[in-house]
Amino acid sequence: MVRLVLILGDQLTETIPALAQADRTTDIVVMAEVADEAGYVPHHPKKIAFIFAAMRKFAARLQDDGWQVCYTRLDDPETTGSIVGELLRRADETGAAEVLATEPGEWRLISALEDCPIPVHQFPDDRFLCSHAEFADWAEGRKELRMEWFYRQMRRKTSLLMNGDQPVGGKWNFDHDNRKPAPNAVTASGPMQFTPDATVEAVLDLVAEGFDKNFGTLRPFWFATDRDQAQQALAHFIRDALPKFGDYQDAMLTNDKFLYHAVISMYLNAGLLGWREVCDAAIQAYDAGNAPLNAVEGFIRQIIGWREYMRGIYFCEGPDYTRRNSLNHHAKLPDFYWTADTDMACVAKAVEQTRDEAYAHHIQRLMVTGNFALLAGVDPHQVHEWYLAVYADAYEWVEAPNVIGMSQFADGGIVGSKPYISGGNYINKMSDYCKGCAYSVGDKTGDKSCPFNSLYWAFLDRHRDRFAKNPRMAQMYRTWDKMGDKRQAYLDRAAYLLNRLASGQRI
Repeated sequence: MVRLVLILGDQLTETIPALAQADRTTDIVVMAEVADEAGYVPHHPKKIAFIFAAMRKFAARLQDDGWQVCYTRLDDPETTGSIVGELLRRADETGAAEVLATEPGEWRLISALEDCPIPVHQFPDDRFLCSHAEFADWAEGRKELRMEWFYRQMRRKTSLLMNGDQPVGGKWNFDHDNRKPAPNAVTASGPMQFTPDATVEAVLDLVAEGFDKNFGTLRPFWFATDRDQAQQALAHFIRDALPKFGDYQDAMLTNDKFLYHAVISMYLNAGLLGWREVCDAAIQAYDAGNAPLNAVEGFIRQIIGWREYMRGIYFCEGPDYTRRNSLNHHAKLPDFYWTADTDMACVAKAVEQTRDEAYAHHIQRLMVTGNFALLAGVDPHQVHEWYLAVYADAYEWVEAPNVIGMSQFADGGIVGSKPYISGGNYINKMSDYCKGCAYSVGDKTGDKSCPFNSLYWAFLDRHRDRFAKNPRMAQMYRTWDKMGDKRQAYLDRAAYLLNRLASGQRI
């Protein structure tokens, strides 16, 4: 009996469960570049090109390994335009009566496969450390689902950086050592870059023609697009940047897009790399004396802690998670998220980098673009869709909890115990953005004052009933109360800025 084996664009792993359950002598792999997946949000052209090129190379690798592959290209005149449509078309062509699939990373696609007219067997995705059931067991009965406690459980489970039951170095978390401001000079050369081959060039031409109106610069294109290249990119990071990754992971520089960051999340999330090999490479560098403990611990915390925790939250909370709006924010996402047309140097720089690279590191996402959206009261679903569209590593299972939960506090505190907000001082401390800004970070109110300053206090004021009793925010409210008559100047400045935003005027 012929069965179809569905492989999605973020399932480019040869040991993926759907393939492991299949028989290469009789079953047929189905892969498809379809309009529905490329267009449900206006994805960055680099993101589309990366996924399509990696899919084509993965399909070729499967064919070389003896699999029969039915591959649909975006410009195929016979395409149905959707994953389910392609499954039905290939079933009609081959006589297949059922489909083997690995569970997708988005509720939208899970539901579509469940509603498919032919049976689709969705196998759990075993490329992750923590299963849905294990996360649900960990979460059950807890008043707070804090990542730190989950992370410690994953450390124990994997024995990574462990001496028996105790963490190497005597501490679980070295985050306190990883908050240095931007250095005067960066010694790392940035992520490894690859020259497009014929397969990639063909995809770039396709994307240039079909997605020329999308936000984002397509060329130059330098991403790895197969497993061999992704492994080279990982090795380059471990050797070139990991030693100082920890120290400067929160820093931002106007003229350095990458500092000491790995820029491998797109490869990890698409399946070209696995969590274990990534962590093992970092541990080996530590064991060899080539990377310090604070860097290695901080790095693996992102992989087995934060990444796994995000996925656990997404599937634990259910399909309505992206529509949550606990702070009742409904403002429109400002146009400058798509144009970078703002006098705020930090926001402009983060958006420009996003446009050019389909990448920004976590502090740029959290404390610049995310921070501003939260302070300005932007509808969190619009913020979510922007992040999902513009970053090459963004898939809903990992993006939504980071945005809805951590960045926008729209889940009411499931992910974070308090909102991640700040005035301009934090950005000034961690970057050189403020030096070239039209606004003055030192001015608290007035025409040239940094918008983050007044919007910060206005946010606290309008949400006082919600946060005044939060022990992590009590000091902020005590400071606010001591300001007396000065408070009105902050509120007036914030109201002026929010009115300009609402009317589409430049700020």
